[in-house]
Amino acid sequence: MLEIATGESACGADRRPALERFAIIRGASEELTANLTPEDQSIQSMPDVSPTKWHLAHTSWFFETFILTRFDGEYRVFDPAFAYLFNSYYEAAGPRHPRPQRGLLSRPAADIVAAYRDHVTAGMNRLIEHAAEPVWDGLAPLLELGVQHEQQHQELILMDIKHVFSSNPLLPAYEAPRLHAQASTSPLAWVDFAGGLKEIGHHGTDFAFDNETPRHKVWLEPFRLAARPVTCGEYLGFVEDGGYTRPEFWLSDGWAAVCELGWQAPLYWLRDGEQWSIFTLAGRRRLDPAEPVCHVSFYEADAFAKWAGKRLPTEAEWETAAEGVQLCGNFADRRYFHPCAYEQAGPAAREPRLSQLFGDVWEWTASPYIPYPRFRAAPGAVGEYNGKFMCNQMVLRGGAAVTPGGHVRATYRNFFPPSARWAFAGLRLAEDCG
Repeated sequence: MLEIATGESACGADRRPALERFAIIRGASEELTANLTPEDQSIQSMPDVSPTKWHLAHTSWFFETFILTRFDGEYRVFDPAFAYLFNSYYEAAGPRHPRPQRGLLSRPAADIVAAYRDHVTAGMNRLIEHAAEPVWDGLAPLLELGVQHEQQHQELILMDIKHVFSSNPLLPAYEAPRLHAQASTSPLAWVDFAGGLKEIGHHGTDFAFDNETPRHKVWLEPFRLAARPVTCGEYLGFVEDGGYTRPEFWLSDGWAAVCELGWQAPLYWLRDGEQWSIFTLAGRRRLDPAEPVCHVSFYEADAFAKWAGKRLPTEAEWETAAEGVQLCGNFADRRYFHPCAYEQAGPAAREPRLSQLFGDVWEWTASPYIPYPRFRAAPGAVGEYNGKFMCNQMVLRGGAAVTPGGHVRATYRNFFPPSARWAFAGLRLAEDCG
């Protein structure tokens, strides 16, 4: 049973930031769906994509399952059937509807999902405001995990609706097109790093996911990173040089994917004769050779790097290089939802520095997604959040144009299967020094 403190509130001023942050995150999810019809929100265009309304319901299920039913004895679940419909992969939380069949859920309708969100939000607001201190101490870490989890699904909402709209022959736009002036591509410069004994992984008291810990030592040989991500124009050179027809550049599984799936260019690239265009969340437009290439799989990123005579960075190299770099970039808060061309600042002769490490495109690394030394998953269902996926995935770093601002950090480890292409993923080249 929830302990309710006497008086107007259990918390006074110190809970207000939590209430405000919760409200902002919940509101941001709903804002992302403002231009979508109920029909838009119900479609699942492939097994990896989830309908928009499923994302809205699942993030509410998370708060209901892991916080409200645990800490508030007076809370009543909105609909017991939702525990089955909107569980994603938490075996300890019970059975669930199969992921590839989420698009078959015409019911509950979008308006019922909206009512479910309102119900859970009201329950969370009451709990945050009135829970006694011993209860608050237990739920506060889960609340932060819940809002971080919802931010991840905000990115997925944009990733998934882009794939949904790309599957429609009308190629509808998620948002109104913007004027787009093509930029010139800056020459590729390099930044050297000495290597040596380094430490990576999260440290400090700020939030981090469990897979970012524990902090540990790694040895790095001297290396260099490209100052910016690979551009569409550079990647087009790989395409036009027959990169998708030359098995010498591809890992065995990657070449099998090329042959089986008929890949000829990055996802969302479209060709009309000699002209290339690209499908974006603002609709179809001409390919800009200066902007970072996006929607390539790990296999494609690795093949391009081999074609270029370079390699992908390891995640330890990437994190070491990113240490101390300002956490700013083209994130979802700008509402552009597409990678931007690099704008070189200052005289051309200035010492090159890393740019676009954060935002624009997630950057594939050469590192498999495995646990750090001494990693231990948390007990219970929340321990399934990351640890159970530490196999057959590759690590990406840095965030993208659809990642909520403030959500990533230098130690953040994103991960996808090596064949995944619907994520906003690109690449940055690396090479050994000496």
